[in-house]
Amino acid sequence: MAKTHEKERQLESEITPRIESDLPGVEVLAVELANPDRFVVYVDHPEGVDHELCVRVTDVLRDYLREYTVDVSSPGIERPLRKPGHFARVLGSKVALRTSVPLNGRSKFKGELKDAGTYAVTLVVDGSEVDIPYEAIVRGNLIDER
Repeated sequence: MAKTHEKERQLESEITPRIESDLPGVEVLAVELANPDRFVVYVDHPEGVDHELCVRVTDVLRDYLREYTVDVSSPGIERPLRKPGHFARVLGSKVALRTSVPLNGRSKFKGELKDAGTYAVTLVVDGSEVDIPYEAIVRGNLIDER
């Protein structure tokens, strides 16, 4: 998982500035490796994400198509959460997180998001508060409570 996470972070750091500068208003929420040859870019836009926007994002990433299959997706109902701002917008919601290293003996957490601080999020998990540093989070998603 560590190598996958490192590759995702590398891709995200390369991809995010390209997309966000070439396509004003588009926010890259996350980049996830689906397998070694395919990655998914989750994007959002104030006016929503439609097929046309996904095509425009794919065009910006055309160079990556030599090495990867590139999928572009809207955030969906289980919206990816990676950055402090993402967490701050969903305080009080249920989230699922996975960490790169075990914290308190575990690396998967589900609970209510109580706080999104400068360096960590605070979840209420099984009645107890758990602080999880942003740098340790490799996956984070809203939990669909519909």
